[in-house]
Amino acid sequence: MNRIFTRLAILSIVFLASTNMVFAQNRTISGTVTDNLTRETLPGVTVTIKGTTNSTSTNENGQFTLLTSASTPFTLIVSYIGYKTVEQIVSGANTALLISMEAQAIMGQEVVVAASRTPERILESPVSIERLGQTAIKETASPSFYDALVNLKGVESSAQSITFKSVNTRGFNANGNTRFNQYVDGMDNQAPGLNFSVGNIIGMSELDLDNVELLPGASSALYGAGGINGTMLLTSKSPYTSQGVSFQLKTGINHVNDPNQAARPFQEAGVRFAKAWNKFAVKSTVSLLTADDWQATNYTNFDRNSRSQKNGDRTTDPNYDGINVYGDEVSVNMRNVANAVLSATSAGIAAASGGLIPNINAIITASLPVTATPAQIGAFLGVFPAALRPSIQNAIPFNIGLRAGLIPDQSVSRTGYLEKDLVDYDARSFKTSSSLHYKLSNTIEAIGQVNWGSGTSVYTGSDRYSLRNFSIGQYKLELKGQDFMLRGYTTQERSGDSYISSILGVYINEISKGNSTWFGQYVGNYVGARAAGAPDAQAHGLARSVADVGRFPAGSARFNAAKEKIMNSTISSGAGAKFDDKSNLWHYEGMYNFSNILKDKVELQVGGSYRIYDLNSAGTIFDDLNREIDINEYGGFIQAGKKFSDIFKLTIAGRYDKSMNFEGRFTPRVTGVLTVAPNNNIRLSYQTGYRNPTTQNQYIDLSVLGGATRLIGGLPASISKYNLFTNKPFTDVSYRAFLASASAGTPNPALLKAYTFDSKGVRPESVRAYELGYRGLLGPKVLIDAYGYYNQYKDFITAVDVYQNVSNVFTRFGVPVNAAGEVNAYGSALGIDYMIGTFNLSGNLSYNKLGDIPVTYINDFNTPTLRYNLGLNNREVVKNVGFNVSYRWQDSFYWNSSFASGDVPAFGTVDAQVNLKIPSVKSVIKLGASDLLNKYYTTSYGNPLMGGMYYVGFTFNQ
Repeated sequence: MNRIFTRLAILSIVFLASTNMVFAQNRTISGTVTDNLTRETLPGVTVTIKGTTNSTSTNENGQFTLLTSASTPFTLIVSYIGYKTVEQIVSGANTALLISMEAQAIMGQEVVVAASRTPERILESPVSIERLGQTAIKETASPSFYDALVNLKGVESSAQSITFKSVNTRGFNANGNTRFNQYVDGMDNQAPGLNFSVGNIIGMSELDLDNVELLPGASSALYGAGGINGTMLLTSKSPYTSQGVSFQLKTGINHVNDPNQAARPFQEAGVRFAKAWNKFAVKSTVSLLTADDWQATNYTNFDRNSRSQKNGDRTTDPNYDGINVYGDEVSVNMRNVANAVLSATSAGIAAASGGLIPNINAIITASLPVTATPAQIGAFLGVFPAALRPSIQNAIPFNIGLRAGLIPDQSVSRTGYLEKDLVDYDARSFKTSSSLHYKLSNTIEAIGQVNWGSGTSVYTGSDRYSLRNFSIGQYKLELKGQDFMLRGYTTQERSGDSYISSILGVYINEISKGNSTWFGQYVGNYVGARAAGAPDAQAHGLARSVADVGRFPAGSARFNAAKEKIMNSTISSGAGAKFDDKSNLWHYEGMYNFSNILKDKVELQVGGSYRIYDLNSAGTIFDDLNREIDINEYGGFIQAGKKFSDIFKLTIAGRYDKSMNFEGRFTPRVTGVLTVAPNNNIRLSYQTGYRNPTTQNQYIDLSVLGGATRLIGGLPASISKYNLFTNKPFTDVSYRAFLASASAGTPNPALLKAYTFDSKGVRPESVRAYELGYRGLLGPKVLIDAYGYYNQYKDFITAVDVYQNVSNVFTRFGVPVNAAGEVNAYGSALGIDYMIGTFNLSGNLSYNKLGDIPVTYINDFNTPTLRYNLGLNNREVVKNVGFNVSYRWQDSFYWNSSFASGDVPAFGTVDAQVNLKIPSVKSVIKLGASDLLNKYYTTSYGNPLMGGMYYVGFTFNQ
């Protein structure tokens, strides 16, 4: 508790101390912006002082006021979607400007901030950047703007549920993407216990979203650790320039022609309120989404040791392990079962007889032939005391079965439960955000902001995790001006009622009948059936039917009672599947732009940050049951840029970061932009990036896959906890070779090869990224953006599966390690926008390829080689009516993860919407569909198939 108060105090001190800063003398610039033809005033126009972050927007009457310390003359950049950007020179004492704008479809004039952390035209960005503005957000055909991100050039996602989608660029896609950063109003949106963003479940309401900027590729030099494969910034609307009440209602259906369930409705509702009173402003948003989630129904038989598919199903493979079936991960070799029964029986008989019968197994072997008749067995049992006969009789089939070769070297698994019987598919996402704003001057604004959300979803990691009633809160204090920013925030994660599906299935089986009893019954009845002349397949069927007697049918009262008990018991109790995570993140940062002080002769920015991860999982995720775990990190950056004759701009940046568990890292960046013609620029960049091992990479200690695997952290202390340095484990490949030799009847321990862990443990991974790109206008109607990249990864963080032998019992561990050698990836992309009258025809093509990789590296590139998007839209094809149609296609590829691996088929989808604007009531009605043709597809192996979503929406915007 004292630590929390200390960190809150730091937030408050930073915020209050910064308000006492002394600023130079300011001048006020005001004006009105109108349409040059209609003379109507234009609300929401962005007015920015060129080369600075000082900006504002016009109010509902088209008026703006801007306070600046810049010396005249300087230039105002006036930009508005659908209008030609105006550059207005301010000189002398002119403080009341009249600016008219020409309505024209001019492309490439959007202003972006993310690429350099300072405003610049997107045409002049030194690195690749994608942007969604307010108009594009409103006109997206997908049910949400987050779903529409995959239409951007080079962007892909992994969809694990209707609300949980992980965004990625440039390869190495993942269900939980730790190589991609997401910021919401400057706050890192990651869940501290996961180290990645949970999509937009706990994010920003579409009503309050001003724009999205996405940087493909490395961005550590400006944004710190992480973001090796991309960074996305979501910025909300200002209550000063976007005031009033807005609300949105959306309803629709999904699961149309779904073989798993009937069509179901989904609904979403949101409301936003913003009001400004001169210097003070307030804003609040609330939204709620409810839906029936997509169901994961991949029942392919999977070998988790080799991460490969195998033949057979539940009826044909005794050791069946379905991908989306849970509880069947528990598997035991039949001969091991027989030997275990015999050993236990011998020990029990020896104890019960006072040592007079020390080894009943040896006596059975010596007394009974493998062809013993019932009469012989009865006579044999008659010589023993009556109290011991049942136990001895139970052991006889196992003894004879082993000697007669009736028990095969075959593993069998327990009968599992389908995911739909275990996972909560009632998807829900509740989000709310409130903020207070106060302008200390026209250029300095103080903000207090609270973002909080709760939801129910499904996430795929090393298992399928049912995230029920989890919540994340973000609480921020910020002070920003035209040249500086100070910010402190905390992220508070609460796992709610979330649980692991496979452990739930395993424990339900265990409650219905213990594993030792179930496997004993299985093998005993198998031997009896084989001895009676039944063929192998029939014997297995009979054995399973007998062993499953007493199994809780899915949905039965006994099943539901066991399920509730396990779901509400924590993992650390040893009898539950529930997480108990209350991890937190505390972050403080500041930045200052010296460009104005330097009269814009040189652009110079400096900044720094400090972060604390406070892990609190009570032993249900991390190794923190009996200790506290904090991770401290700090860093700083500097960036300098210089223009040479308005033809070439050179920018050099560098950042140093240090985490308490790893050596410090310096990440430089060099970019150049060459203007070859007006509105035509060639960009060249060298960037470096790195990411620290995640909190789970460092400290996880969790049993997954029904107890078949234990995930542990890669720090030396975690490896030492299980004696993996001294009692060295064996490699996955060699262990499987040993199993194969055992199955052939000639077990060969010499095949086992020891694995040696690095004494320093897992280290941060890094990337060197090279990019050459071009963005330009070919006349006023054609915009082209193209790039090629080459990435070199070093110390790539991957994972190894190893098997440790303790007392002849092999335990499987999953441990994060660094791949030896370099991992290379390369690719390119091309995007074209073409204006044909009022129609906008767009298309983009992306190519990504994995290069050379080390022999020991597990290939998890998880990205299609080719992917393209086509789009056609018209904002007003007839009066007040617009439409948008997009087609997305991607090639097939192989998906490899710790949960499941397999081929993801190629697919193509059509999204479309038509909208009707009703200006008299300031409203829009939109009829739309994603996957209009309802062709079911999946984006990643082991995740659900998804189909069409059809909806109608109504939006009111005051």
